[in-house]
Amino acid sequence: MIWPFQRRVRHANKIDITPPTAAPNRDGICLVIIVKNEAHRIKDWLTFHALAGVRDVILYDNLSTDDTVKIAQSFEKCRVTIVPWAMQTRLDRRALLLPQQVLAYAHALCTFGGQYRWMAMIDADEYLVPVQHKTLNDALGTLDTYSNISLPWVMFGHCGHETAPTDAAPFAYQSRARAMDGNLLNFKCILDPCRVTQVSVHKFHTDDMGANSANTRGQTRRNKQRASHGFVTTDLLQLNHYYLGSRQEMETKINGTDVSGVKPDQRGRSVRAKATRIEAASILDTSAPAFLARHGVQTSDALRDITIAEPNS
Repeated sequence: MIWPFQRRVRHANKIDITPPTAAPNRDGICLVIIVKNEAHRIKDWLTFHALAGVRDVILYDNLSTDDTVKIAQSFEKCRVTIVPWAMQTRLDRRALLLPQQVLAYAHALCTFGGQYRWMAMIDADEYLVPVQHKTLNDALGTLDTYSNISLPWVMFGHCGHETAPTDAAPFAYQSRARAMDGNLLNFKCILDPCRVTQVSVHKFHTDDMGANSANTRGQTRRNKQRASHGFVTTDLLQLNHYYLGSRQEMETKINGTDVSGVKPDQRGRSVRAKATRIEAASILDTSAPAFLARHGVQTSDALRDITIAEPNS
């Protein structure tokens, strides 16, 4: 028998929401990110996506103690809205814990979503790369009829780095796993925020597609069937996940905090298992440097020094 005070806490992984009302002039794509102590890479991440046409970023700061917020506040190449975020709630009656990440995504959709045609929730080690186009909006132009677009992880390894490289991630990491299946496969979604009815980290429901999602070829699958043959595509957009970082950064990932509610020992086993597969069979991938080259950016210094039009212009 389990007494009430002994109830095992379970982690909820989804929240139902009422979609926000679409503003008459909603436009563009907004990125949502939840961060903690990302001062070493947040400027590169913001600059890359500003170059890709992102004009708004909603940054949820999970009690950073470094200069993450200061850097984001001073960034001028796109608008960055900073939301202090340490929220985590428990439904006592069912002993359910609602992770910070899912709560933040639900808050972003309901609070800001009505202003945008598209919204995507990604992490600081994930880059949305237009494979053929110069901007994300151009790449999404052929997918306008879909409210939920799934992009598979493309998992990058250490690329020989023992410690954090000085180069920006797209230049420092150009070797990724050949495999896109099993424990190396998951998805992030680009959404019409005004149609989202259920929020999670890797899958969403919308009022017109239900539990279905489209890939970049316009093929649709149930969320549970996205790993099926033929659905995993990277032809228009690629989600580069610089997952391992350097070997030192991987150890920090394993031993650090996590906003998804995963226990440290479980996270450690998962990260090491993925690392083994990524490093065992890797291939060259220059999708991100090729995108930057279309903008005349060939080096990390050029990326960091580039001038981008003011968001209001």
